[in-house]
This record gives sequence, structure tokens and C-alpha cells, in this order.
Amino acid sequence: MLKKVILAAGAATAFSAITLVTPLGSYLRCGTTWLTQSASDAVPLEWELKRARTMIEDLHPEIARNARQIARERIELAKLERQAQACEEAVAQTQSDIERLTADLKRGDDRYTYAGRTYTSVQVKDDLAGRFNRFKTRRETSQKLSQMLDARQASLRSAGERMDAMLSAKSQLEVEIENLQARIGSLRVAQTSSELKVDDSHLARTRELLDQIATRIDVEEETLAVDSVYFGQIDLNQPSHDNLLEEIAAYLSADDRAVDQKLAAIDLSGK
Repeated sequence: MLKKVILAAGAATAFSAITLVTPLGSYLRCGTTWLTQSASDAVPLEWELKRARTMIEDLHPEIARNARQIARERIELAKLERQAQACEEAVAQTQSDIERLTADLKRGDDRYTYAGRTYTSVQVKDDLAGRFNRFKTRRETSQKLSQMLDARQASLRSAGERMDAMLSAKSQLEVEIENLQARIGSLRVAQTSSELKVDDSHLARTRELLDQIATRIDVEEETLAVDSVYFGQIDLNQPSHDNLLEEIAAYLSADDRAVDQKLAAIDLSGK
């Protein structure tokens, strides 16, 4: 019973450990990814671009090594072509000799003369048998060389195509780097323009002073205008001097008539 309890407790502990380790592992992977991304984002763009240029420069040794391998393969391929050509010529010559000896033996002569020397028919047959064996071997060799030549030519063409693609990709990367360099330059100019702060406080204070001066001038001009209108300016609606004289004459004439009337009244009462 105790053993079962221990096993159950061990299983529970193992299960708890597994369930605990699983989220911890995901947290660790997430944290590692975040730290890597944050570190990459913290690196200045100019530095990253410089690193890209360095990586492109690191391609030069690899390109040179591939170029040497291609050049070496071309030399070896030229040797193989000459070897295959010589083997084909030997096969063709052997075939011609076999055909000649076969034709001679078909005549049924006992002796045959070649290059000033005489041979029996048995010797000619033995020589023909040897030539035929060598012919088959050379022919197989020629076929193998031809197959090898085709394979190495195809490999050389593939290597040349990969080399051309590599050089083209390198040139494209260089163009893209120049484009990115121009974009970074434009970005930095825009950032500098947006971050440029001009201290215009003195200008604002000067503007405020000018406004105050203009306001004071306006006030004084308005005051002068009020003084002129109400205290020193001629009112065009009042009667002129000519009207005043007529008014005075009319007024005096009225007084004279009143005096005359009083005198007349006195005379009438005395009578």
C-alpha cells in the first residue's frame, strides 16, 4: 500500500513538473525571441547597413575560389576532350585495320605481306583477334570518356550559371544597399527637420512689445480726436457769424418797436 502511495506521489510530482516546465519553456523561448528582436532594433540603421556591406565584401573570397575551381575544371575538361578525341581516333583506326585484315583473310591466302614483311594466315588471324579485343576495350573506353565528358561539361555549365547568378545577385545587393543608404539619408534629414527646435521666445516678446506700442498710439490718437471734436473743433451745425448778425439786428429791431409802442401808449394816456 505504501509503495502505491509513493508511486502515486511520484507520478503527481512528475506531472506537476511537466506542466510547470512546459509554460516555462514557452516563456523562455518568447523571452529569447523578444530580447533578440529588441537587440536588433536597438542597433542603428547605419551600423546594420555597414554590416551588410561587410557581408558583401566577404563574398569576394568565395567568388574568387569558385572562379579558380571553374578555371581548373575548364583546363581538366580540355585535357579530357583531347583524350576522348585521341581515343575516338584510335577506335576508328583500329576498326579500319580490323576491316582490312578481315577482308584479306576472306581471300583465303596462306601468306600475307604488310609493310614489307610476310605473315602466315594463322599469324594474321591471331593479330586480328588481338586487335578485335583491343578494339572492344578502346570502344568501351571511348564511350566512357564521352559520357564523362558530357557529365563534366554539364557540371561546368551549371557551375558557370551559378557563378553568373551569384555575381548578378551580388550586383543586385550592392544596388539595394545604395538605395537603402539614400533612404536612410532622407530619413535622417526628415528626423533632423522634425526635431529642430527654434527658440522664438525673444521674437514673441518683441512682437508683444510692438503690439503694446501700437495700442498706445491708437489710444493717444483716439484721445486727440475726442479732444478736437468736443473741445476745440468748430461745430458746423451752429449758426455762422452772418446768421448771428442778422439775429442781433432782428433782436434790436424788436426792442426798438417795443420802445416805440411804449412811447405811443404814454402819449395816448396824456391826452
